[in-house]
Amino acid sequence: MRDDMAGALVTHFPQKPAVVLVHGLWMTGWDMYLLAHRMEQCGFRVYRFSYRSTRYGLRENAFLLNRFLETIPGATIHLVGHSLGGLVIRRLFLDYPRQRPGRIVTLGTPHRTSRTAQRLQRAGWGRWALGKSFGALTTALPPWDNRRDLGSIAGNQPLGLGRLLRCLPAENDGSVAVDETVVPGSAHIVLPACHMGMLVSAPVAREACQFLHTGRFSNALPTAETTGAAA
Repeated sequence: MRDDMAGALVTHFPQKPAVVLVHGLWMTGWDMYLLAHRMEQCGFRVYRFSYRSTRYGLRENAFLLNRFLETIPGATIHLVGHSLGGLVIRRLFLDYPRQRPGRIVTLGTPHRTSRTAQRLQRAGWGRWALGKSFGALTTALPPWDNRRDLGSIAGNQPLGLGRLLRCLPAENDGSVAVDETVVPGSAHIVLPACHMGMLVSAPVAREACQFLHTGRFSNALPTAETTGAAA
């Protein structure tokens, strides 16, 4: 094909923006298959990043994510992280801030540390089960600098390990409390889903796509910490 004809085709069919999905603790990325399919229907090229959540710590996995991103073509790369995956993304921007433009959505990510992980610490098997991700889930990262749009989606259907451990406040997704998912200054929305159910929820996928396209959720309300109002 002649170069001028190839250029015309690229102009006529512009490249879709890329989205990289980052799975959570104990997962492999296949759990995000339905979410990936729905995001492709929203007009994105979707890639799934797989990492070893218990064998490597946050810094190592952020390093591997950065290497993975270097292989993806395009001028824009959005990132969507479920649970621990959202913390891997945040660590990425601390250690490797020079990324291509794009927005971030986190799903059920404990940005303010995890009560469930802290409770597991007290059990002999709990810390072993969390492996190298223990520190990431029990030690807060530095505050988000808000130089890049970040939207946090929380669930409020309490079905999960945290409910069994009885360590969460009333509003939670079964593993992560809603108040743990708040990032001051960033968009936040609560949807009717449990922690793992967020990956198969059509409303969650729809809101994630909405945020990646526009930088806002469809019906998000400002939080006290976002507006600066008193608690």
